[in-house]
Amino acid sequence: MENFVVSARKYRPATFNSVVGQPSITSTLKNAIRSNHLAQAFLFTGPRGVGKTTCARILAKTINCRNLTAETEACNECESCRAFNSSASFNIYELDAASNNSVDSMRTLIDQVRIPPQDGRYKVYIIDEVHMLSSQAFNAFLKTLEEPPAYAKFILATTEKHKILPTILSRCQSYDFKRITVDDIVHHLNWVASQEGIDAEQDALHIIARKADGGMRDSLSIFDQLVSYTGNHLTYQKVIESLNVLDHEYYFKAVDLLLAADSAGIITLFNQVIESGFDGQHFINGLGDHLRQLMLSLNPETLKLLEAAASIKQLYAEQVSRCSLQFLLQALDIVNKCDIDYRISNNKRLHIEIALLKMSRLVAAPEPALPTRPAPVSSPAPPPPRAAQPSSAPAPSPSATTPVQPGPSQATPPPSQAQPVQAQPASQPPRGMMGAAFGVGLKSIGVPKETKSDAEPAIEAEKRTPFSQEQLDAVWSEIVNSIPRDQVTYHLALSGSKPQLTENFVIEQRVDNKMQEEALMEHRPEIYQTLRQRLNNNVLQIQVVVSPQAEKAKVYTPVEKFNRMAEINPALNDLKTRFDLEIEG
Repeated sequence: MENFVVSARKYRPATFNSVVGQPSITSTLKNAIRSNHLAQAFLFTGPRGVGKTTCARILAKTINCRNLTAETEACNECESCRAFNSSASFNIYELDAASNNSVDSMRTLIDQVRIPPQDGRYKVYIIDEVHMLSSQAFNAFLKTLEEPPAYAKFILATTEKHKILPTILSRCQSYDFKRITVDDIVHHLNWVASQEGIDAEQDALHIIARKADGGMRDSLSIFDQLVSYTGNHLTYQKVIESLNVLDHEYYFKAVDLLLAADSAGIITLFNQVIESGFDGQHFINGLGDHLRQLMLSLNPETLKLLEAAASIKQLYAEQVSRCSLQFLLQALDIVNKCDIDYRISNNKRLHIEIALLKMSRLVAAPEPALPTRPAPVSSPAPPPPRAAQPSSAPAPSPSATTPVQPGPSQATPPPSQAQPVQAQPASQPPRGMMGAAFGVGLKSIGVPKETKSDAEPAIEAEKRTPFSQEQLDAVWSEIVNSIPRDQVTYHLALSGSKPQLTENFVIEQRVDNKMQEEALMEHRPEIYQTLRQRLNNNVLQIQVVVSPQAEKAKVYTPVEKFNRMAEINPALNDLKTRFDLEIEG
């Protein structure tokens, strides 16, 4: 019985032209051989399975070939090529640095370098996973690498370039191998399938290529595994079953449910995914990738970045025609935050379901924008000026202009009269006044959007109620006191300086650094809600200013540190006085 050889070894490239996905590197190496400008040492870096060791072997074989072809490839006929193909060449040495990482191993290598080749032009030393060498081994190897004999060439290969000493890097020509694209992997898998007599669907090969994450060796290993499972007919359905990959139909259906604001449907779909044995984070990551593919489909310039088969691209094009960029960006943001917090969540399933419910409300119930009406009333006006309303407001009916005859949506006199609101500071306000007293619109208290009563301009005027700096400071202090103790940066952003009320209800808050600015911006909706409710003004704005001098580092003396701490906690002064303590320095 013939031994089985895995595809990664059976179809390993033997020439520069057969290397997949690295044209710039192979062209450079061929030109260097053709012009006899070979460096003394090469460093091949990049992810796993992209051709580093393969190119090292091809380079070693080619530079020792006696009859190079016109395309600067090895002839495979001379004695050196035949010896290399049969793994019997005495001029090419492969060393695994993972198991030979000591100084003694380097000393043995240095002793071998001193002996010239008996047959051929060069002795080539391929050191794989060179980052595994110890610092002492690197230092022992340094002198030989810098000034080797003319017949010695070194090819170092690694996946972690940052672990190599800079002194080694400076003595090598560095070649950075890139990840192989999905299209290149699919093209190569098609060729392997044709060589093996296997019927493979394009969608199935695309799944394999994306699963390999840019590595050709990984894709060929997955290909062999799936061929063992499916036989000579590789189908899309069999591939997703074997690789535990969710069908793209799940994600297309999920986005359709989100666009339809079907909260029950998206939760039911997620339940089907969980019952099928898939992990919740696996689903949310796949949904994020699907949303990214949709976003790429919006623009013809980014459409080429779409990694999918032609039939799947058609589905993306159809679905993205019903999506807006705003929806995709907001949904991606929710998915990203869900993925980040997934590991620290105690109830992981509920965590994902909340994210799905948030996304299902992006289209149906977006956040209401602040009203920007022309010529609003800047302060509560007495009843007589109500006739002089802006022309954009609906014309009031005769009954509505009479204060003693409120409209159907008014349970009390209109808020523009202001006296009833001020007369009830300590008691529960009437039901009809809840919207005006806490700064919510008519939609919030159940009045349909289409039915606008005469009191709407007056409620708008009430939401523009002027307020003083003292009132702002009082509400601001309440917000600061309500911040949890663990949110230190957010607390410092609000308590570091007092807010300043400027023109047009703009509140200027100074912070010390960018971190405080980000913390304040993250909690800005909560601050807006509290300020607008307590100050009865829904047009106020917060402007965050980072102090220029605060970005510079400042050194505090121990006394200054204590004084600052005492400002936050006055009990420290009592402690210092009671025990007669002194501050050193």
